[in-house]
Amino acid sequence: MSQRVVGVSVPRKEGAPKVTGTARYIDDLSFEGMMYGATVRSTIARGRIAKIEFGEGVPWNEFVVVTAEDVPGKNVVSLITDDQPILAETQINHPEEPILLLAHEDRHLLPLAVAAVKIEYEAQPSIHSMEDSESCAEVIWGTNNIFKTYTIDKGAVDEVWKDAAWIVEGEYTTGAQEQLYIENNGVIAQWSEDEGATVWGSMQCPFYVHKALMALTGLPAEKVRVLQVETGGAFGGKEDYPSIIAGHALLLAKKAGRPVKIVYDRMEDMAATTKRHPSRTRHRTAVDKDGKLLGAEIEFVIDGGAYSTLSPVVLSRGTIHAGGPYYWPNIRVKSKAVATNTPPHGAFRGFGAPQSLFALERHMDFVARTIGLAPDEFRRRNLLKPGQTTATAQEIREPIDMPHLLDRALELSGYHAKMARFAKTNATSSKKKGMGIAAFLHGAGFTGSGERYLNALVGVEANERGEVRVLVSSTEFGQGTNTILTQIAAETLGLEYEDVSMAPIDTRVVPNSGPTVASRTAMIIGKLVQTAAFDMQKKLVDAGLMHEGDGRDAFRAACNEYTRTMGALNGCGRYEAPPNVFWDDSKYMGEAYPAFGWAVYVAEVTVDTATYSVTVDDFVALQEIGRVLHPVLAAGQIEGGVAQGIGYALYEKVVWNRGRMMNNQMTNYIMPTSEDLPPIRVFFEEIPYAYGPYGAKGIGELPMDGPAPAIINAVVAATGEEFRSIPLLPEDVFDVLSRSHEIDEVTA
Repeated sequence: MSQRVVGVSVPRKEGAPKVTGTARYIDDLSFEGMMYGATVRSTIARGRIAKIEFGEGVPWNEFVVVTAEDVPGKNVVSLITDDQPILAETQINHPEEPILLLAHEDRHLLPLAVAAVKIEYEAQPSIHSMEDSESCAEVIWGTNNIFKTYTIDKGAVDEVWKDAAWIVEGEYTTGAQEQLYIENNGVIAQWSEDEGATVWGSMQCPFYVHKALMALTGLPAEKVRVLQVETGGAFGGKEDYPSIIAGHALLLAKKAGRPVKIVYDRMEDMAATTKRHPSRTRHRTAVDKDGKLLGAEIEFVIDGGAYSTLSPVVLSRGTIHAGGPYYWPNIRVKSKAVATNTPPHGAFRGFGAPQSLFALERHMDFVARTIGLAPDEFRRRNLLKPGQTTATAQEIREPIDMPHLLDRALELSGYHAKMARFAKTNATSSKKKGMGIAAFLHGAGFTGSGERYLNALVGVEANERGEVRVLVSSTEFGQGTNTILTQIAAETLGLEYEDVSMAPIDTRVVPNSGPTVASRTAMIIGKLVQTAAFDMQKKLVDAGLMHEGDGRDAFRAACNEYTRTMGALNGCGRYEAPPNVFWDDSKYMGEAYPAFGWAVYVAEVTVDTATYSVTVDDFVALQEIGRVLHPVLAAGQIEGGVAQGIGYALYEKVVWNRGRMMNNQMTNYIMPTSEDLPPIRVFFEEIPYAYGPYGAKGIGELPMDGPAPAIINAVVAATGEEFRSIPLLPEDVFDVLSRSHEIDEVTA
């Protein structure tokens, strides 16, 4: 199929304003009479508020002060489980718990005022590890500290062990990770007794904020308005948290009778907002004499922090992906999200899959070495093929050839020749080199029945000049939403890219097409945009004003005549599941996703045994994501995901002290810079997906899943030592290698 717009690297829709500096972010906006807000937070991990005092030296009569008593509706952050208060009333459950809010005309007075608020507590015992939470030494949530559990049970797992030639066990852990978006969280709120609540903000999911503000205020939907402004990055960190900061600003604005802006500084943003869930995964795997997988038991646990937030759905995706791209005739996955007294963990690119896939791909390497097979050969014998079923018994109907992807990735990386060379040079060099593989998949769209439940709606409209606007709640925050959706609409209608624009993200203007998460924008929303464009075009054809395929000039003339004689011209698309997609929530089995992205990544590393540092020297990222809509944006998504994955593997460690992040600055939370990144060589295989727009599938989360296991597998190949936790810092390498050296000396 020949396309004029789709598949072409057209200029980004928002590119010119960003590079010229005219794009306006939340802190560029100012309203008449606006005040500035700040949050007073807990300084303990768990306890009760005994007394609040307002210290001297602050003109308190000039401040607006809001407490939980000022909440007009429900004192909750409405999301999945309404367990998190917008402001603490008496109970404190984590060190950054919001207790009260302050506003003043002079933003520079706010830090002084926050410091002058003195809070006395009745401290209670707190817990700060998954193991302590599981032991229930202290019960801090519900009856057993468990937010959610899932079980996947396929085949006859209990029967496989007696027939196994090998039974291999391993435990793997991952740490928290900060999203570290360029722009901090920020909102402006305004309250009117007549108009209701209006919020402008840096966010991913305006209708999440809309729902939360309705619960907080008790207002009907039409009295709550949420507008996304230019957003400088998100990565999941602005999925649910904007509901909190928006609620805080709105409470202040209501009491003040004036607009209120809250913008966090970097330290507050890092300390108080959500992060990637830490995890622990235990594998027990049965393998036959030919190196074929017989079955597995997998236990997957994530640390949810103090409140449920998005932990149930993060756990869900991590659970479903725990079996990876392999054929398991028998598999049981048991998972749970547990509570600790840290700020709640939440969404981060990959959404649980990077945690469980890190464990799986590390374990696959460990199993291969244990049974005497090369890591690539062991994978090749067990990779899923069309007609086989995933861990949730979903039949693979896509014409995917994972062994081909593996062979091509090995060839592109020079894997076999390099490994042979490294085996010779490592014996005499203090800088030991190795290569590691990760094979993986990532489901696009909401899990299971999620898309049916969302029932997303998309619209397009045209004016008398034939100019088209796309109406969706899918937000742009650097990933290319505005560009690819307008490409799809232009292609469908036979227009030029410049003829199509995006409607501003305003809950009074755009329909609820669901959140901008879960690798769903291109595949799900893009398809609905295509459907809506066809719907609008059909109206013109049915009216006898043009023929399908007539082109741009005919379309413009038809729009002019239609709007003149019949009124508004628009089209809509409502989600309909592809055929043969059925999910059983009670059994947690079936078609988990309409489609998967598939990938094989290969990392080349150097381990310096003098400094114990790990350097990634080369990285090959090969993926099949259906049709590539915009080659430059697609490659950029992969490069960015790999960079974040390198940080997850080797650099980014959150240092906790009794539930508080202690390294909440960019001077001591270390992330890789461009100097630390290798050449990231991106390659695509294109197998068009029948139910995606022009064959496209999801791409955004996939590249987060593979880098960490590929890198740590390469470190193991270089050193011959097992590493099972990330981030892997020099001190961790030192610890393992020095202990190994001591054992060698004793043996000698």
